[in-house]
Amino acid sequence: MRKPRDFDSELKALADKAKQLKERRVRDLGALVTATGADVLDADVLAGALLDAADNTDKATGEGWRKRGAAFFQGKSRDTASGPRQQPEGTLPLDGGAASA
Repeated sequence: MRKPRDFDSELKALADKAKQLKERRVRDLGALVTATGADVLDADVLAGALLDAADNTDKATGEGWRKRGAAFFQGKSRDTASGPRQQPEGTLPLDGGAASA
C-alpha cells in the first residue's frame, strides 16, 4: 500500500519556494539599479522613467534600449557604472560581485 501524499506540506513547500523566488527577484532588481548607477536618482525620477519605459510602444526606442541593455550585461558599455565589473551574461553583480547562494 502506498503512503498517502501530504498535500499541505507540498503546498507549503511550493509557497516557500515562490516566496524565495520573489525575494531573489527583488534583490536582483535592486542590484540592477545599483549596477547601472540609477541609485543616485530620486525614487520619483526612477519610478517615472520605469513607467515611461513600461508604457513605451515605439519599437525602435525599445530595440535601442534592448541593445544597450544587452551591451551592459556583456560588459561592452559601462557609461553609468564605474569600475570594471565583468559578469557572465544574464547575471547581476551582487554583494560587490561575490557569487550568491
